[in-house]
This record gives sequence, structure tokens and C-alpha cells, in this order.
Amino acid sequence: MGSGRLCRRSLSRPLLECAALLGCVLEGIKSRLGGSAGNEQLTAIVAALLLVLLAVEGATLLNIGPLLSVHALIGVLLIPVVAVKLASTGWRMMRYYLGADEYVRRGPPHLVLRALVAPILVVSTVVLFATGVALLVLGERHGPVVGLHKASFLVWFGATTVHVLTRIVSLPRAIRLPSRGFGLRLGIVGASLVAGLALATISLPAVDHLQDHATEHVGVDAH
Repeated sequence: MGSGRLCRRSLSRPLLECAALLGCVLEGIKSRLGGSAGNEQLTAIVAALLLVLLAVEGATLLNIGPLLSVHALIGVLLIPVVAVKLASTGWRMMRYYLGADEYVRRGPPHLVLRALVAPILVVSTVVLFATGVALLVLGERHGPVVGLHKASFLVWFGATTVHVLTRIVSLPRAIRLPSRGFGLRLGIVGASLVAGLALATISLPAVDHLQDHATEHVGVDAH
């Protein structure tokens, strides 16, 4: 019995030390990221980048046939950037509901946005990009996946419109928030953009195949 207690104590001490070390690391990361103000600034910076990229992506829909390859490449490029946006907003909500003081003091989003728009926006975003990647991998332009992609876009567009209209006024203020780690936040957003460019480069063969298939289909229809 005595040796058992001694063994448990010898095992628990390293675990406690590891937990303490992990806590220090997390506190250091939180300090470098600037807390809730830094989180808000990161969300605003990546949102501003997304507005530009999504505007270009939306413009391709005006003539999707010849611009299908551009549409697909920008869609792939967007994936890491959107992931950072989801992570930053998800972190804020998690910290708020776990009762972190600085996040609680900033308060939650409007109840309708939090309870209705946000879940729809997140789910439709995941479905939109997942089906887009599936279409690229499969090389399809027709079928149920295409239908799901289009349907998720309509839902996503409606939720995004509400989200942007309620947030865009406060975007410049959030970007200019004085907080530690501004360079680090720019680096995170820049890294997501570089990762997106890398993914787009890797996907070029699949994109070219999809565009060729679309061109051949148009040629057959014309005859």
C-alpha cells in the first residue's frame, strides 16, 4: 500500500508540472495575441481580406463558364483564410461562454446574430467549401453535389449579407484597436494567404481539367 501511494505521488508530480508548464505556455500565447482586443483585431483584419477576395470570387459568377478556373482557384485560396476567421470567432465565443472576464466584459453579439445567423453561416460555409472541393476532386459540373453547392451558396450568401451589414461599420475601428501583437496577427493572416496560394498551386491540374471539361461541354452544346 505504501509503495502504491509513493508510486502515484511520483507520477502525479510530473503531470502537475507539465500542466503548470502548459498553463504558462497558454498564458504566454494569450499575452502575445493581445487578449480579447487582439482577437477582435485579428477577426477584423481577416474579415477585411475576405471582403476583397470574396468580391473577386463573386465577380467570376457573372461569367462562370470561361472564368471557372479562376473561380475554383480563388475558392481553394480562400480555405485557409476562412479557417482563420472561423477559428478567431469560435475562440471568442468559447472564451465568452467559459466566463473569461475580458470577453464577458465585451459582451456577446446580438441575440439574433448569435442564435440564428452565426450557426447558419458556419454550417453553410463548411458545406459550401466542402462541396466545392468535392467538385474539384471529382471534376463534375452536374449532379447532386453541384446542386448542394449551389443551394449552400444561396444560404451562405443570405447569412453573409446580414453578417457583413451588421459588422462593416465597426470594421475600421476594430482594425485600429491598440493592442499587443499586431505584427503577429498580420503574420497569421499573411500565413493563411500564403497557405491558400500553395493549395491553389497544388490544385492547378484539377482546375485545368475542370475548365477543359467545361469548355468541351460548351463546344458539344454549340454543335
